[in-house]
Amino acid sequence: MTSVAVERGRYHVLGGLREAFALHDAHEQSHDIQPVHHYSLFPDNLSGLCGIIRAMKRRTVTPRPDRVTRKRKMDMTQNRKVAIVTGSSRGIGAAIATRLAHDGLAIVINYAGNTAAADVLVTKIRQAGGEAIAVKADVSAAADVVSLFDETEKAFGGVDVLVNNAGVMALGRVADVDDAAFTRQVDINFRGAFNTLREAAKRLRDGGRIVNLSTSVVGLKFETYGVYAATKAAVETLTAILAKELRGRNTTVNAVAPGPTGTELFLEGKSPELIEKLSKMNPLERLGTPEDIAAAVAFLVGPDGAWINGQTLRANGGMV
Repeated sequence: MTSVAVERGRYHVLGGLREAFALHDAHEQSHDIQPVHHYSLFPDNLSGLCGIIRAMKRRTVTPRPDRVTRKRKMDMTQNRKVAIVTGSSRGIGAAIATRLAHDGLAIVINYAGNTAAADVLVTKIRQAGGEAIAVKADVSAAADVVSLFDETEKAFGGVDVLVNNAGVMALGRVADVDDAAFTRQVDINFRGAFNTLREAAKRLRDGGRIVNLSTSVVGLKFETYGVYAATKAAVETLTAILAKELRGRNTTVNAVAPGPTGTELFLEGKSPELIEKLSKMNPLERLGTPEDIAAAVAFLVGPDGAWINGQTLRANGGMV
């Protein structure tokens, strides 16, 4: 809005300039005040003034395209939600990271050892227009998890989403499982989830989302899956309790429990006959895919899943 200060008042130069000046003079005359016309700033007539205003409007400066592009990128970066996906250099974790990046989140790809796979996924996400970094951290080590959150905040300013996907599986009858296999599964599947949940409970921004990966074997109770299923049952219990402990922060905590899914972790050590048998156990008669599980996680992370809290979603095609 253009405004002009006259000696006894401020009058806005709008479409009604003639009326404003007329009212001004009438007001001063009614109070026996001689109007002081300091209109030297203007042309001699109002039509000339309007011409100046129109010319000023035409002189609007158009921002340089490169500056507009940079500003848009900065705005997009500032508005993006930020997700840490543990164990996401391959398999279900990589599918989740890819899907969330497609949905507009900035992704932190956590990995424990496979640097090359993590770097390939970062490149893939960036080439598709997303944002991603890779951070090496062993989730079973509390100090590594603190560093994982530190690096995320340094890169993106905060954390909004945690997806606990890192996990290992070593099958064996309870009587045959050795201490090393037991400890490794407890350390990564249970302690690792606990470490990240503890850090997220303190550092996740309000309105956040936490999704833990469990397994449908908790419900199926397959033989030889005893230790693995037990660690995931513990994670499901933590999920329900943490959802209540985060009351008042508009943050949801849920779990996704995949059924048999065609990943390296699942297929390793299984005969073709066993794989075929497992694929026919659900009414849809196929193995799940990493993308199926990623879609379930994306639902819980996205706005449509905001009312789901403290639940375990069994993504298994109806097996249990």
